[in-house]
Amino acid sequence: MWSPIHKLFSTPKLITLACLVIVAYLLPYYILGEDTHIRVHDNLDSNIVWYKLLVESGQLFSPGTLPNVINGLPRSSLATPFDAMVWLYVLFEPMTAYTIGQTIMRFVAFYGMYILLRNRIGTPLISVGAALCFALLPFWPSGLLSIAGLPLALHVFLTIREHGWNINKYYWLVLFLLPFFSSFILTFVFFLGLMGVVWLIDWIRLKKSNCAFFTAITSMTVLFLMKNYLLLYSMFFSDGFTSHRTENDLGHNDLAETLELFSHNFINGHTHDMAVHTKIIIPVIGVAFLVAAYRNLKPKLLLSLIIFNALISLWYAFWYWEGWRVLKDEIMILNTFNFSRIHFLDPMIWYICFALALWILRKHIRFGKILVVMVIVAQCSIVFYLNEENKYSRIGTPTFAEFYSEDLFDSIESYIGKDQSKYEVVSIAMHPTIAQYNGFYTLDTYNNSFPLEYKHKFRKIIAPELEKNSNLKNYFDTWGGRLYMYVSELGENYRFTKQSNKELENLNINSEALSKLGGDYVFSALPILNYEENGLKYERSFENSESPWKIYLYKVVA
Repeated sequence: MWSPIHKLFSTPKLITLACLVIVAYLLPYYILGEDTHIRVHDNLDSNIVWYKLLVESGQLFSPGTLPNVINGLPRSSLATPFDAMVWLYVLFEPMTAYTIGQTIMRFVAFYGMYILLRNRIGTPLISVGAALCFALLPFWPSGLLSIAGLPLALHVFLTIREHGWNINKYYWLVLFLLPFFSSFILTFVFFLGLMGVVWLIDWIRLKKSNCAFFTAITSMTVLFLMKNYLLLYSMFFSDGFTSHRTENDLGHNDLAETLELFSHNFINGHTHDMAVHTKIIIPVIGVAFLVAAYRNLKPKLLLSLIIFNALISLWYAFWYWEGWRVLKDEIMILNTFNFSRIHFLDPMIWYICFALALWILRKHIRFGKILVVMVIVAQCSIVFYLNEENKYSRIGTPTFAEFYSEDLFDSIESYIGKDQSKYEVVSIAMHPTIAQYNGFYTLDTYNNSFPLEYKHKFRKIIAPELEKNSNLKNYFDTWGGRLYMYVSELGENYRFTKQSNKELENLNINSEALSKLGGDYVFSALPILNYEENGLKYERSFENSESPWKIYLYKVVA
């Protein structure tokens, strides 16, 4: 009686079904286009605009600065010209490039996890099911294959480790292509470091080197270093500026806060690498351990991977422990490079554990196959529900088109009536990338690295507001990646629509410092009632039916 079910769960049909689910997941991007709701944090407010500005600057391969941002943003602060994501923005409009990136991410994530599990667990149902769930995770969009491509990379390296040079040439092709679609500093520096540890252990244990495995590790590392030549140049050689990151002062949690962060990361994950493993995967793994104990099994690999993930979360939490400050204050790279990002490996490990746990349930309990199907469907439903259009429309964030509101800002540009390169603007109660996307030259920004000297000059503008709010002051002074026109009463809130009834009554900025830095206009998403006291002249407000914003335009007259 099981033959119809067996046919239903045949590998080709399972893969076809999984691909159809992924297509359904991607459909909003293709149907809605710029009317799609997508992530704002570290996406609309940053990376998308960074790619756009870089492409429009004509400085893909050139050194120097981009004049649109902070009177000259160093070119090395933006992506390398050998980043595949950059070339998507060269060839296509931003939303189209974003959609293609999402498509690549999902299908590579599925294929990589499927082939990794299929070759090591062997059960088609579990391999396809776990791979599909992994492929639908809310990956950080601009990471492309930084997380989504890790299972494929692991499969390639393990295969080379096991079979040496006697592998298909396509494995080496994948190895050489992956660096151009992923980030070294976010994930692969840690992944390759772990592969290096595995190679070293093998060498010590077996008393012989695995030349093919070692070549694979070094080759990918060299490719990443070549791709990131701008970053390396700015880190180890003079690039004409001292980065604001040298003044980072992160990590002051006490022991109790550190342990709380460890628990939170292990159970819930991080916003950039969510494994969505709390409701289904952790309980399933727990049940699998109980079954293993009852059946007198020894799931060594599953236990090892869970312990490894716990250690990753512990390392992540302790990176922000106050005890580290002694070393961070003495060793610059510990202050400027975030070694806690090894937690980006979490999703891959959780889904390998998920597959291993499902295998135990499938093999060792009655009606295990039916239970496995039910669990996979449940987990797939949870992650599918978190697709960007559904998630962000539900919480009320703007669509791509609404966020940047090109027609609205075209009307502001027309009103000012000058070439955008002839004046500088800052934004209040809104992300400065909105103005940047629309071609305005901004004194405020959000970037990974920029001159420390400029940060100090910009700080003078908002110093009166920072003094009113110790949290904002600490946030800006100890990190400062967001050079925003902070307002004490708004805190770290940057999204105020025209439906807001909020008004700024007690704004206190140093307009003289703003003018000295080159500021000519202020774009504010909220009315500034005491604008005259701040050396500003109210021009007019701008709004239209398509935009969620109402922009109040002020001229700097100080």
